[in-house]
Amino acid sequence: MKLTASLQKNLNPIKRELSSDDITFMDFTICGANAVLIFVNDIVDKKAVGELILRPLAETIEKTSVKKISETVLVPEKKETETTEEVVSEVVSGNVCLVADGLKTAFSFGLKKFEKRGISEPPTSTVLKGPREGFVESLPVNVSMMRRRLKTPALKFVNLTVGKYSKTPVSICYLDGIADNTLVKELKNKIEKIDIDAALDSSYITKFLGEHKASVFKQVGNTEKPDILAAKILEGRVAVFVDGSPIALTVPYLLIEDFQSPSDYYSSAYRATFARLLRLFAVAVSLLLPAFFVAAELFHLQLIPLSFLLTIINSIKGIPLSPSYEMFFTLMIFEVLNEASIRMPKYVGMVVSIVGGLVLGETAVTAGIISAPTLMIIAFSGICLYTVPELEQTFSVIRLLYLIVGGSIGAYGLILLSVGIVVYLVSFETYNTPLTAPFSPIVRKDLKDGFYKGFLIENEMRPESIRHSNNRRIGKNN
Repeated sequence: MKLTASLQKNLNPIKRELSSDDITFMDFTICGANAVLIFVNDIVDKKAVGELILRPLAETIEKTSVKKISETVLVPEKKETETTEEVVSEVVSGNVCLVADGLKTAFSFGLKKFEKRGISEPPTSTVLKGPREGFVESLPVNVSMMRRRLKTPALKFVNLTVGKYSKTPVSICYLDGIADNTLVKELKNKIEKIDIDAALDSSYITKFLGEHKASVFKQVGNTEKPDILAAKILEGRVAVFVDGSPIALTVPYLLIEDFQSPSDYYSSAYRATFARLLRLFAVAVSLLLPAFFVAAELFHLQLIPLSFLLTIINSIKGIPLSPSYEMFFTLMIFEVLNEASIRMPKYVGMVVSIVGGLVLGETAVTAGIISAPTLMIIAFSGICLYTVPELEQTFSVIRLLYLIVGGSIGAYGLILLSVGIVVYLVSFETYNTPLTAPFSPIVRKDLKDGFYKGFLIENEMRPESIRHSNNRRIGKNN
């Protein structure tokens, strides 16, 4: 509904929509004309309202006009609105709206004052060396952290809104002249098409950005550290910030990203290479060891050394469960303890971990419910899984699948399943970028920062696996 020159006619539909008790309608006069300030009590800086809006307007002696109000109120973030729907939207978004008698235009002033968490090191990306700052739940703070690291006009932000009821601000971040323009447009179109009641976190829109809806593998990268995000943007990726979430999303995503730790880039190339290969080995052990152990017990006893076989026979004597059920039962206990320790209060979670890991485990072995080798294998497999924490959820599902196949078919089933997963990953693409690049297809120049970490001076070109507009990042022509 269009605003009219009558203040009362404008206020009637606005008050019907904004009938909540936490919304204030402040009546005052400007040069003899009635006016109303509309804002939400708890998310507006009331001191700024008095100093920057009410006091300057009270000192105005000239006739009220659109031009005069715009010049008098010195608030950096201000805009004019011409409909009641726009006024309502601005108020619930945390802005202060001014509606005056005789004016067909309302004013919106950005004086939000949300409570926010202080900047600290994210718990998911701790490092021994390097920056310790992490993103917070405030979009303006996150944007400022990126501006501080990339001081260039080429750093662009595209602001959008997602959510029918939440009206969540979403911002696309990229480097103009490096990021592929087609990728930016494609990502913008996908976000604009999101039709959802509310986007309360970045995970709400993650599935909308993926191209394979039912895939167990990640299709969108994520990070909580501004230095990591800056490095990814410099490679040609495009980032997405969601207000209310400390996790920034990045596209396109490569599987190798999660095997690369932030500390790799703040340590020597030799140490980083060793750490990456160790993570790859740990993930392979985590996925295959429980399934292979069960398959060997049931179908391939000849693969187990005699001395170790005798130890296993003595340990499983009297165990009521078959090897596959025993391993599955132990794995479920581990997953239950993991979920409980994560979601319980901090100090209670420590007690649960100690009781579950030591007391329950030792008691189960002593009582003859599970064997000691099975308990040791599950514990070691769980530890190895967390060497790549970003892929823990994905690999937990795959590990269970391996266990079921190994207990049903044996080692041949494990081989067939491995081949199927590899074929699936090789054919997997997101935003026209292969998930397994630079290994399939092989991009020789990008192998310098794969599992092998080359020296910084060797990485003269941006990764060819990612679409971008500028190839060189070291040298005069970058």
